[in-house]
Amino acid sequence: MYDGDCPICRMAAQALRIEKAAGSLHLIDARQQENHPLLIEIADHGLNLDEGMVIRIGGINYHGKDALQMMALIGGNQGWFNRLNAILFKSPKIASSLYPLMKLLRNLLLKIIGVPQLENLKPRSNLQPIFKDIFGACWPALPTVIQHHYAVREHSKDQVTVSGTLDIEVQKWVGLIAKFSGMLVPYSGKKVPVTVTFSVGPDGRSMDFDRIFNFPDKKTVRFRSTMKQLENGDVAEFMKFGFGWRFKFYWNGESVVLDHRGYLWRILGFHIPLPLSLILGKGYAEETPVSDTTFSMWTHTRHPLFGITFAYSGQFEVTDIKCNPS
Repeated sequence: MYDGDCPICRMAAQALRIEKAAGSLHLIDARQQENHPLLIEIADHGLNLDEGMVIRIGGINYHGKDALQMMALIGGNQGWFNRLNAILFKSPKIASSLYPLMKLLRNLLLKIIGVPQLENLKPRSNLQPIFKDIFGACWPALPTVIQHHYAVREHSKDQVTVSGTLDIEVQKWVGLIAKFSGMLVPYSGKKVPVTVTFSVGPDGRSMDFDRIFNFPDKKTVRFRSTMKQLENGDVAEFMKFGFGWRFKFYWNGESVVLDHRGYLWRILGFHIPLPLSLILGKGYAEETPVSDTTFSMWTHTRHPLFGITFAYSGQFEVTDIKCNPS
């Protein structure tokens, strides 16, 4: 049982080969199988997967350095990993001295690549919508359609789907950038059918947007992005290659507002400000409730010299809400 988003843990789990006498090896990725009975059991026993993987043999759970030592004892002679593991961890003294350094390197790597802690000991029985904290005290008073729009809960398999049409305006040079980069939408159009599916991001605390634009005279365009709250309370929307824009996200009593605070690039866990406002202009967006199931929205990026470089507006209906128990 291991953290599948940790490259070191994943490599170790997949490279392990055990002796035939030990039985068969079964791998459980805690990120993908969070409801597996064994993961629930190890959480009940207080075994923290952020502190190390768990190997279960004969009904006994071995954790952290004990797991690596057990892997060394039952590992076969095949592969460089098994041989290295046997050299390093068959000795309890060597295992005890090396393991803290291994944990430090793992945690540093996860921070650099932007992977959050697994937190398998965190209670999952009362999951909250990802955007509940972002809206703050306004959440209970939000209109029904806005709460449904942002109903996706942290660390869940929830999905919300909305469908509608958009009028899209894209300056040609921005469209060329979008076409080659896979960011934004490359074409203009009127009443373009659009479906958007919201789900949980890989870190369990962000929300993925999967947009499908069905242009009648062009090929279907798929545009994906992820919204995530930043440490200073702003929200950022990240697109391909880690490029994104930062904005203040709030409810003004009538609409949800996304107010531009700059562009940034996420790389190796760091957020680097980018002066793209000089080229693209500044963004702004609003979402306004129309009924309990529909909302209107509009967004644009306006440059002081070039005018509106990118914009779309239209109306959506919440067509499907899947909030599955986790």
